[in-house]
Amino acid sequence: MARPDAAAILHDQLARRILVLDGAMGTMIQRRGLGEADYRGERFRDHPQDLKGDNEVLCLTRPDVIAAIHDEYLAAGADLIETNSFSSTAIAQADYRLEPVVYELNVAAAKLARAAVDAWTARTPDRPRLVAGALGPTNRTLSISPDVNDPAFRNITFDDLRRTYREARAAWPLCFATASSGACSWSTACSRWPGTCTPSSSQSTARGWSCRRR
Repeated sequence: MARPDAAAILHDQLARRILVLDGAMGTMIQRRGLGEADYRGERFRDHPQDLKGDNEVLCLTRPDVIAAIHDEYLAAGADLIETNSFSSTAIAQADYRLEPVVYELNVAAAKLARAAVDAWTARTPDRPRLVAGALGPTNRTLSISPDVNDPAFRNITFDDLRRTYREARAAWPLCFATASSGACSWSTACSRWPGTCTPSSSQSTARGWSCRRR
């Protein structure tokens, strides 16, 4: 059975009350004091690159940690939970040689967030919780040159960056399980990909996030 349209739920709830977005994921992970073994797990035990600091890989190696953080934010009163996928792009994951698992990282992140909000919504159906897909900036930029001696040089193209974001968010509709597909536009000077709570067929704007159907 298809889920209710998330955009409609979001608009209805915004008309009734102020909605609370969850907080930072990185600091919540840091306070756990995880070590290299936690980030590697069994799957990446022999990976040639250190993985500590790659918070997104924890969706695969320590999903219990990410699920617990989502649960803490929901218990504190959050209405919208962001996926732990801020750096789940091929460009960002290249630092850890994990480009091949980018799609899987996004699937796992979406499933964890989806399960958390579903559980809390089931407890209090009159207060639905929603998932917000998160993708942050990469370690490359189109606006300035990384070489001070060559102001015109860029180490990435717009098309490369667009493909990277498209690849990363391709998994979200599968996990958010809505009847329609959607795309999100980059907001000016925004520090994250403004993910819609779930893909929607209607235009909506909430907290500066502008979403439109592709």
